[in-house]
Amino acid sequence: MIPVLQEKYKTSKIIALHIEKRPNEQNLCIKTLHTTEAAQVQSFLETQLKGINTQHVRVIEWRPSLNYYKEEYVKLLSVTVQFLKRIDAENRTTAAFGRRWVKNFFKNLGLINKTLFYKQTQIPVIITGSGPSLEQVIPVIKEAQSSHLIIAASSSVMALTAGGIKADIVITTDGGCWALKHLYQYHRSLCNGALAVNLCAALSSQCEDKPLLLINDGSFWQNVILHELKLPSVLIGQRGTVTATALELAMLISCGNIYLAGADFSVNDIRTHTRPYGFDNLFYGSASRFLPFYSESFTRSFMLRYGGSMDIYASWFKNELNSWPKRIFSINENSFFIKGIPPVFASVINKEELFETVPVKKDPFYLYKKGSNALLNALKNSQYSQNIEQELGSLLFCGKENVSRRELENAIKEIVKMEKPFE
Repeated sequence: MIPVLQEKYKTSKIIALHIEKRPNEQNLCIKTLHTTEAAQVQSFLETQLKGINTQHVRVIEWRPSLNYYKEEYVKLLSVTVQFLKRIDAENRTTAAFGRRWVKNFFKNLGLINKTLFYKQTQIPVIITGSGPSLEQVIPVIKEAQSSHLIIAASSSVMALTAGGIKADIVITTDGGCWALKHLYQYHRSLCNGALAVNLCAALSSQCEDKPLLLINDGSFWQNVILHELKLPSVLIGQRGTVTATALELAMLISCGNIYLAGADFSVNDIRTHTRPYGFDNLFYGSASRFLPFYSESFTRSFMLRYGGSMDIYASWFKNELNSWPKRIFSINENSFFIKGIPPVFASVINKEELFETVPVKKDPFYLYKKGSNALLNALKNSQYSQNIEQELGSLLFCGKENVSRRELENAIKEIVKMEKPFE
């Protein structure tokens, strides 16, 4: 079948996924993988489909393989389809928010006054998401908080505060303006915890008073700027959901067990999130006798249930389970992680010793100007320009092919001018 496809579609890229290597297999000069291991398949597809619009990808099956390999064939096909769904979702998100992410990055450089170094420890970690099941385990977390490091998604801070729990690290990665609603709750809670942020996230002006643990998503353009500014950061790739980022951060900070709470990736009847929640006032405030609160909740739960994003995140977690250490547990019952309850230790740990605060040059415009100049200079350097053009071209001109260097330079200068924090 492959020679026929090569002849008919001469300009198309063809890759092949096989369950096992056959003795009589021909070498057809195409990229080929022989495995059904989910992690290897995803890694292979990420490499081969980098920069390709998933709408132009077609999966062609050789159905006789189903009769021979049965479950293994279904597994390989399922992993491939789930990967394409996830990448398609990421592409749609990039199209909607790519330019905003770049704007946020430069704007947030003006908020940095203190950064954090972390010291690796063996303290067990509790990660909290904002799923409905978080309410059930608030008492468990409260009892164990003195001997565990608590990393909280910003959307869960309001519920934790209501339960008498202070997070040690609050993490935010969402670039949408609605994410600020959760950060306002973080500031109002008088939480003394550090703030772990992706610089492309939407951050409030109050964040300049907080020590920031910077998250670098590994993109080349971010590396250029952070290296030039000599800002310490932790390398965690974009995962689409803050829970995945928090989990990878926990594995970097601690060698101890990790316990997840409120990471549901599902809807409980018409309840989509824990209570209280940062958007509650919006829903209650907009309710009327023509649009009751429960009707609005039903509509929102229906959209989340059938929107597909939760299924994509859940599938990604399931595929990653085998590659993660066997020390990740779920406090809740309704999770695909093994159930585990964080033990209560008599000793109280000094969590402040885990972090070292590093002051940054006080003039925020200095970082802003130096960072933008570093990016523009790197764009002119032939050694770096190709990587930067590929990354920023997809963010600033999503869907457009062959973006010129001049177009990128003008777009960057326009963003820098618009988002300049101080004159």
